[in-house]
Amino acid sequence: MIDNHILGPVFIHLFTAILQLIAWRKTVTQRVISGIGSFLGVLVSIRLLDKVVDNGILTLNASNWEAPFGIVFVADLLSSTLVLITSLAGLAVSLFSSTGINRQRMLYGYFPIFHFLVMGLNGAFLTGDIFNLYVWFEVIIISSFVLMTLGGRKQQLEGAVKYMALNILASTFFLTGIGILYGITGSLNMADLSQKIKLVNNQFLIGITSTFFLIGFGIKSAVFPLYYWLPSSYHTPPSAVAATFGGLLTKVGIYAMLRVFSLIFIPDEFTRNLLMVLAVLTIITGSLGALIKLNIRRLFSYLIVCHIGFMIGGIGMFTKVALMGTIFYLFHDILVKTNMFLIAGVIRQMRGTMEMKYLGGIYGQYPKISLLIALVLFSLVGIPPLSGFWPKIFLFKESLNLEHYAFVAALVLGSFVTLFAIARMWSEVFWKDVPAGVDAEDKFAPMPLARKILLILPIGLLAAITIFIGLNAEVVVQLVDKISDQLVDTSSYVEAVLGKQN
Repeated sequence: MIDNHILGPVFIHLFTAILQLIAWRKTVTQRVISGIGSFLGVLVSIRLLDKVVDNGILTLNASNWEAPFGIVFVADLLSSTLVLITSLAGLAVSLFSSTGINRQRMLYGYFPIFHFLVMGLNGAFLTGDIFNLYVWFEVIIISSFVLMTLGGRKQQLEGAVKYMALNILASTFFLTGIGILYGITGSLNMADLSQKIKLVNNQFLIGITSTFFLIGFGIKSAVFPLYYWLPSSYHTPPSAVAATFGGLLTKVGIYAMLRVFSLIFIPDEFTRNLLMVLAVLTIITGSLGALIKLNIRRLFSYLIVCHIGFMIGGIGMFTKVALMGTIFYLFHDILVKTNMFLIAGVIRQMRGTMEMKYLGGIYGQYPKISLLIALVLFSLVGIPPLSGFWPKIFLFKESLNLEHYAFVAALVLGSFVTLFAIARMWSEVFWKDVPAGVDAEDKFAPMPLARKILLILPIGLLAAITIFIGLNAEVVVQLVDKISDQLVDTSSYVEAVLGKQN
């Protein structure tokens, strides 16, 4: 079904960014526009998902060029749900940024670039053209590079160089794969590619081409062994920026992997085994990194790597149950990881540091805030019945059913390391007394009430959503069940884009 609502989430953030460019020096105006634009983005995303649920997969042909010759935008259950979750995370970050980002960075264009980034994420989720997906990836990379370097501190620039170098490498592999794919099929439309790739007799060439995509998306997702750019860069920008990066940027790589390897390159036995090996190694390396880090944001960065391995393993098994676990965990991870970096920002606002050895006593001073944060930590660990618990059931069940015992062991390791690391963080930062000799100045109490609300409200918003998902897991399971059906059987996607095939 053709529907113009598809581009709503893209245009909302585009127009929001343009309005903020007009109000370049008026930072208060920019904050208001950002909040309104982000809220409208959530409403439009809810409307889009509602239309997809009611009417099935929606399409839009750009400039009225019929597929497969023109650029097509497609909203199915997976993409429209991710657009909604991205909009919710974007709203939380926007509210936090209104007080968590200093005025100097706002004058450098923080808010317009932030909305260009969210626009790029929504565009990547909604495109049905493989080259257009690359273009949206570049919008994301450019916007994120600017956000990472705002302020120009040495540490930021060092992290940005590592981030940019590896992402340019990923884009090179991605673009090379697109070129080869176009050369052997003559098409860039993903639905059309799913049909034409079956007619290519040279399976070796198809395998090589899929490897380019696997490497490109693997780097963007921070998969072993090219993950080190993430913990080397995500701790350097302001917390609002790190929250956007930690919650969303690696997940768009997971989405791209789900889309390409369900539509175009159906994983063969070698690819599945390779993905399972990468998943195990990614979990192990992320877990080992998290065990030794005493900086809160560095710890969270390694937990991102660890949990990416959970989703890679689900893609590697590529069964309906495994994909249900992957998709459920993807939704959970976006919300929780965004919230974790916002929490790190609040801790920094309170005490001026994120080094655990200099922290302590926060629970004694702020018990209500600490309990709110504890709910988010419990969800990250996967304490039942919160959102992090349910997707692991699907992953454990299917890995045992398929006898992937190494992955089962890695899941257990990753879960216990997450529990240990978070318990240690809670003990060091919230529970214990302030270490002797440390001047623990309370910077939160003197803040104006409005600023306190804008720092805590986004955490409460995302925490409420994760609690809602956990307590209403049956609804989410029904949703991911339908999504996994669409990924395993792509005929409805192909028919929506190309029409009924003879």
